[in-house]
Amino acid sequence: MKKTLLLTVLLSFSFYGFSQDVKYGVRGGYTISHIDFDGTPTMENKHRNSVYIGFLANISLSKTLSLMPELQFSAEGAKTEALNLDYIQLPILLKFRVSEKIHAGLGPQIGIKVHKYEDGLKNLAYSAVVGVEYRINYAIFADVRYNYGIRNIFDDNLGITAKNRNIQLGVGYKF
Repeated sequence: MKKTLLLTVLLSFSFYGFSQDVKYGVRGGYTISHIDFDGTPTMENKHRNSVYIGFLANISLSKTLSLMPELQFSAEGAKTEALNLDYIQLPILLKFRVSEKIHAGLGPQIGIKVHKYEDGLKNLAYSAVVGVEYRINYAIFADVRYNYGIRNIFDDNLGITAKNRNIQLGVGYKF
């Protein structure tokens, strides 16, 4: 974990040194989260609707390509209290300019659970993220993302397999 975080920070600094344009910003919005059980769920599994908020850096690598690391809080999991999962997440998206107003991105995301320890749920989550951003003007944008959980959220000794899935609908502002 520490090595991954250190590598991410070092890569961000190296891209920063070579990039022409770096914009910082904030984004937030609505999360529709679901836990996808492998087999029949052992408990009630309704969608959890909540919020996310975060900070971003958009590092331009070329006219059509940029790197966007973020740090965000996201409330995920299921509606049942035992399955409420709140994470501090670090998504790193490689973004492609489709047109002047539309940008698409994809990349990995790591999340650290911020409350409830030793509850049968893993403290680290890994996801793949794909999203589309629509620029309203030079600073304001709207986006939609799909997060596909890669790692089982339950401890291995429980014998239950389930992964996070969620959709984020939001807006942001780049300074």
